[in-house]
Amino acid sequence: MSTLTSAPDVAAIRQRAHTMRRHVLHMAEIVGQGYVGQGLGIADLLAVMYFSELRFDPANLKWADRDRFTLSIGHYAIGLYAALAEAGIIPLGELDTYGADGSRLEMSAPETTPGVELTGGSLGHGLTQAVGMALGLRLDGKSARVFNLLSDGECQEGSTWEAAMAGAHHKLDNLFAFIDCNNQQADGAPSRVMGIEPIDKKWEAFGWHTQRVNGNDPAAILHALAAAKAAPGRPHAIVLDTLMGRGVPLFEQREKNHFIRVSPEEWTIARSQLEEAK
Repeated sequence: MSTLTSAPDVAAIRQRAHTMRRHVLHMAEIVGQGYVGQGLGIADLLAVMYFSELRFDPANLKWADRDRFTLSIGHYAIGLYAALAEAGIIPLGELDTYGADGSRLEMSAPETTPGVELTGGSLGHGLTQAVGMALGLRLDGKSARVFNLLSDGECQEGSTWEAAMAGAHHKLDNLFAFIDCNNQQADGAPSRVMGIEPIDKKWEAFGWHTQRVNGNDPAAILHALAAAKAAPGRPHAIVLDTLMGRGVPLFEQREKNHFIRVSPEEWTIARSQLEEAK
């Protein structure tokens, strides 16, 4: 069973994130394409969550007092699967089936996969479900918390802001929203599609305890979580500025890397760059 630690080992968390990035490259190479940049970019957050913050039991995934990690952006599944495998929730060898017909590891995470709390991918709906979970847990007298990961592009969805209002109205301090700001969506940068900045000020105006940190720095994420837990009485928004393709310059530097196709010879380069960046 994973429990909270009072003094997180940042070096160990960084190593977990690095290993998870290896898993992401492995899965993506099998299918030759996918949401590689997202999986690489969010590895630091997932390492913090699964190896420092979340309370869960790999042997009892329906443990009533578990913390819930909900992935609103279902296409980030490749990163979540890497975390679930590292945490012992799914077999490491099952990563070989990513994206295959009949696999439990679909490109957009379904709640039928062990460790996946909701089916994401219909963007703008994840936070609404997280609000319902957090309210239900409070009504049941549970101390469990709900952590929802959503994207900068989802902040263009009206339903996201309805959920934000509801979370603040009900003073759900057991609810945490991580907003991944990687400045990419399917049609390009959000600033060109529909501007969302200053996004941290918007969440603050909606009544959330809000912070903005480097989402590729585990120490900064841990510090933000500690500050959030010291601010009861309202839900918590942590805006994460991340880099798509983090750790692999070949992918970091692509103009559009929301969904990428990778030629066979590029995988060797990507793996070498990841090890050099360690």
